[in-house]
Amino acid sequence: QVQLAESGGGLVQPGGSLRLSCAASGPIYSINVMGWYRQGPEKSRELVATITSDGSTKYADSVKGRFTISRDNAKNTVSLQMNRVKPEDTAVYYCNVDGVIAKRPDPREEYWGRGTQVTVSS
Repeated sequence: QVQLAESGGGLVQPGGSLRLSCAASGPIYSINVMGWYRQGPEKSRELVATITSDGSTKYADSVKGRFTISRDNAKNTVSLQMNRVKPEDTAVYYCNVDGVIAKRPDPREEYWGRGTQVTVSS
């Protein structure tokens, strides 16, 4: 089945940078939307950024101008470049893929990663 592997999380100081990566593996033909969501302390999961197969992007207002999402369709990977991070960016970040077309019959079209912790603190 399709699996997502996230990496890049860790501890970073306010104002610093961090890059998250997610690789999708399995019998994948194509993926419509790839993105990142996060869930901070005492908060519900929220959309951070998404990118479609043709390059259209969407960002949460709280990260516009600071985060940049990108993808490599050939490798089925999506990355999130986080710049000028703030303490409020602290959260577990989850990779998400939606609209997956598999190379063999599969009732699922959306998958979630296990999550990677990002902590912004001095």
